[in-house]
Amino acid sequence: MRILFLITQTAMKTRILLFTGILILFIKINAFAQYSSEVNEKIQRVEQNLLPNIQTGNDGPMTMLDRMTFYKVHGVSVAVIHNYKIEWAKGYGYANDILKVPVTPQTLFQAASISKSLNSVGVLKLVQDKKIDLYADINTYLTSWKFPYDSLSKNKKITVANLLSHTGGLTVHGFGGYEKGEQLPTIPQILDGKKPTNSAAVRSMYAPGIKSEYSGGGITISQLIVVNVTHQAYDKFMYDNVLKPLGMNSSTYTQPPLNKKPGLLATAYRDNGTAVKGNYHIYPEQAAAGLWTNPTDLSKYIIETQLALQGKSNKVLDQKTTRLRLTPYIDKSAALGVFIDSLQDGVKYFEHGGANEGFRCQYFGSLEGGNGVVVMVNSDDGRIINEIVNSVAKVYDFKGLNRSKSRKEVMVADTLLQKYTGKYELAPSFILTITREGNSLYGQATGQGKVQLFAESNSKFFLKVVDAEIEFIKDDKGQITKATLYQNGIHDAKKIE
Repeated sequence: MRILFLITQTAMKTRILLFTGILILFIKINAFAQYSSEVNEKIQRVEQNLLPNIQTGNDGPMTMLDRMTFYKVHGVSVAVIHNYKIEWAKGYGYANDILKVPVTPQTLFQAASISKSLNSVGVLKLVQDKKIDLYADINTYLTSWKFPYDSLSKNKKITVANLLSHTGGLTVHGFGGYEKGEQLPTIPQILDGKKPTNSAAVRSMYAPGIKSEYSGGGITISQLIVVNVTHQAYDKFMYDNVLKPLGMNSSTYTQPPLNKKPGLLATAYRDNGTAVKGNYHIYPEQAAAGLWTNPTDLSKYIIETQLALQGKSNKVLDQKTTRLRLTPYIDKSAALGVFIDSLQDGVKYFEHGGANEGFRCQYFGSLEGGNGVVVMVNSDDGRIINEIVNSVAKVYDFKGLNRSKSRKEVMVADTLLQKYTGKYELAPSFILTITREGNSLYGQATGQGKVQLFAESNSKFFLKVVDAEIEFIKDDKGQITKATLYQNGIHDAKKIE
């Protein structure tokens, strides 16, 4: 289960004039490439027609400047793929607001969970080269650490395919990283949850192969497999065998990124616009969260995937292996390192999003036609990403990617709202807390920000920040027993208090 629920909400009632003035300057001149008049016209249309995912009342198109100011997002980087080529790439605002370093197409951002997509390319390269069996027990390849099977796995073995598709039944959704100067744990320490690790041990929740439930912990096991099989540092293997062949020469898995000039690295910011201590966190969980890159380099990966699927290129993976990577493993969405979105008119996209401390990002690549978009921001508030994707999709007529829709809000009695408050368990250690403030409900998932819920009926609510709905379910005695989250599938959450 991949829950992107609840990106932190920022309510900004007044604009800061100085901040606005700075953004006006850089949106006009920052990283402006010499494109054709036709492309420049499309860029301007994208910048002037941002659309929220959920529209109510008289919501209309907004400008990039307006939305960056509203969300207090310092820097944005965008790349658009059209007909198997990067049509344009552009930066907006600042990579470092204090030093006034502008975002350019070369600025590097933390790719967060998008790291998992490139990791799967590296792991499948080993499968393609017959150094790993995709369906063998992971302990076949783990030499410096062994997965401790227990009764919860029901005597079933976890495979590499389970790791890449999040079907291993494993714990640990994601990682928080480490501040500069903190002692960094080894991968075995991370997997066992031992100090100085700041995350829980990666263990079985239930038998593998039952369903897809998102696990950064499982991806970290795949990182150790790469190291144990190749006898190389993970970042070196990935650069030599994946990033460099794809032409992603600016990108790196090195943590911390000491091999990159500091001026190229975007500073991470909280949703209130303040910088993360030390400018960014360090992620020894490289496969799950450690890639530094930019939309231009990620576009090269997307285009190569599209061409390889057509049998027209094989810089890393051949057509057969690429087709395997893009095929959902158990359900209809979770493939190997990517998610497959089946949208209107039969259009399908492979995609992945990411959320590290102070960074948010998202990419989409069409399985046919050679189209796509990548957006990266240096903020904990990623709501502008969906709005940019909606605008790109509208301007370029990318079928299905414009997710903007209208909903009608209704009033619900305060006494009924109060019954919905409480804690709901979406997954072990992943709790959705529902609170009431006046005549409004708010939801907050573990480790995420609080967002408002809007009623569309007496029992069903929608979010404006992402395309998601929550329905509260009662038993025959009228007691609320669970909440059902409709986002990337259907997820039931038992009420626990």
